[in-house]
Amino acid sequence: MQKRTSAFLAIFLIVQIIGLQILKHFPEFVENYYSLGIYPWISKISRSLFGWIPFSVGDLFYLLITIVAIRWLYKNVKRLRNNQVGFFLDIIAAVSVVYFMFHVLWGFNYYRLPLHKSLGLKSDYTTEQLLNTTYRFIEKSNAMHRELGFADSVKIDLPYTQKEIFENTLNGYKNLEEEYPQLAISPRSIKKSGWSLGLTYMGYSGYLNPFSGEAQVNNLITTYKFPVVACHEEAHQIGYAAENEANFIATLSTLHNDDPYIQYAGYIFTLRYLINEIARKDMAKYEELLTTINPGILASYKEMRDFWESYQNPFEAFSKIFWDNFLKANNQSRGIMSYDYMVALVVNYFEERPL
Repeated sequence: MQKRTSAFLAIFLIVQIIGLQILKHFPEFVENYYSLGIYPWISKISRSLFGWIPFSVGDLFYLLITIVAIRWLYKNVKRLRNNQVGFFLDIIAAVSVVYFMFHVLWGFNYYRLPLHKSLGLKSDYTTEQLLNTTYRFIEKSNAMHRELGFADSVKIDLPYTQKEIFENTLNGYKNLEEEYPQLAISPRSIKKSGWSLGLTYMGYSGYLNPFSGEAQVNNLITTYKFPVVACHEEAHQIGYAAENEANFIATLSTLHNDDPYIQYAGYIFTLRYLINEIARKDMAKYEELLTTINPGILASYKEMRDFWESYQNPFEAFSKIFWDNFLKANNQSRGIMSYDYMVALVVNYFEERPL
C-alpha cells in the first residue's frame, strides 16, 4: 500500500509540474478564482490562527520538518543498498506533498496577472519620464528630510522600536485600501524572524512563510529599510508573490502612511531604485544626480550597504543563485534581476499624481 501511495504521489508531482506550465498561460483565471477568490480566505484564516502568537510558528515548523527529515534519512539510509528505487520514490512523494501544499496555500500567486494590469498602469517608460520622476523624488526626499527637523548632512534614524513599526505598517495599507481595495490587509501577522542571523548571512531582509502565512522580518536590520521590508513582506502576505511587485506595494503603503518617518523611509527607498536605474543607463547622469541628494540620505544608503558588506560570505552567493532559479521556475522569467519593472510601476503610478 505504501509503495503504491509513493508511486501515485511521484506521478502526481509530474502532473503538478505540467499543470503549472499550462496554468501560467491563464493569469486572468488565477487572478479571479485564486488570488482574489480563494486565497484571501486562506490568508485571513492563517493570519488569524498564528498572528496573535508572539513567536514565529512557521520557524518552528521548518525546524520540525528538518528534524523529521534527518531522522527519516538516518533510519532509511540502509535502503540505498537494496531498495534504491523505493528510497528515492519516498523522497519524491514527500516533495510532491510539500509542492502541492505550497501552491495551494500561497504559490499559485506566482501565476496571477502582472500588477501593472490589475492596477491599470503601463509597464514601460521613457528615459525622460524616468528622469522627471527621479527629480521629483529627490526634491521630495530632501524636503522631508528637512521637515523632520534634521540638517541636510545628518542621517535620520527612525525613533521607533521594531514592534512599534510593525504596529504602524497597517496604517499605510488601510489608507491605500481606499484606492485599491484588493490591497487590504487584516488582521496583522508580522514578526521578527528567529533565524535573523542566518537570513543575514544569506543576504535576505525577510521572507514570507507560505505554510503559516506569517511575514518574517530580519530583526538585525536597524536602518531606514525596516518599515519598507515589513510592508514588502505584508505585500507577499496578501498574495503578491513577485519581488518587484512586493517592492512597489511597499512603496505605496509606506508613502500612504500617516507617520512622516515611515513616509520618509518609503521615499528614500524608492529614490534608491530610481537612481540605480539611471546608473544602469547613464553613469555620468547618475553621478550628477548624487550631488543633489542630501548627504544625510546618502549616509543612510551607506549604512545599509555597510551592513550587508559586513556579513558577506561565499554561502550568500549560493543562496542568491538558488533563489534566482527558484523565481525563474515559478513564472518569474527574470528572477531577482527585475529592477526596471519596479521602476516602471513607480514612474507610471506617480507620473500624474502628486508626491
